[in-house]
Amino acid sequence: MVADPQPDRSDLAALQSGNDQGLNRLMARWQQPLFHFAFRYLQNAADAKDVVTEVFVVLYRQCGRLKADTTVSAWLFTVTANRCLNQLRWRQRHPSENWDGLEDHPATAAAEATPDHALVRQETQEQLAAAIEALPHDLKVVLLLHHYEALSYREIAAIVNCGERGVETRLYRARQQLRKLLAQG
Repeated sequence: MVADPQPDRSDLAALQSGNDQGLNRLMARWQQPLFHFAFRYLQNAADAKDVVTEVFVVLYRQCGRLKADTTVSAWLFTVTANRCLNQLRWRQRHPSENWDGLEDHPATAAAEATPDHALVRQETQEQLAAAIEALPHDLKVVLLLHHYEALSYREIAAIVNCGERGVETRLYRARQQLRKLLAQG
């Protein structure tokens, strides 16, 4: 999602000056893209919603620390990626907690022509989701931002704090690892 940074900066300035409507506008603009990213990362709708809520709480609390020329979208995706990683780490430390998978998201509950087709589609989605989940954090973030959020290499570079060439390399490695993981499964 390529966005003009000016409305974000205007809304950030409004928030910094005490106008909560700036936060409302930022939430309206970025809640869905951040949710989609977090859902693909975590594969759980409730956790993704919680992460996005936390991100906006952090924005509200830390808005005074952000510079006027901050690329708000990059900041939001960076915080979201970090919160997703923290959530996954929490899950690993608490394996008894039950979490549901891709079927929570309405976009994945597509009507299929035949039960066989639906089963194949579900198995394919589960294999892909498991392979993406197995990727290291830095590769997973780049892959999700590029393929699912349609961000440019420049935008991703700002989010993950590396050069565009680094984004290209991470994306290549992510694809290679996905191919390997999918061939095994």
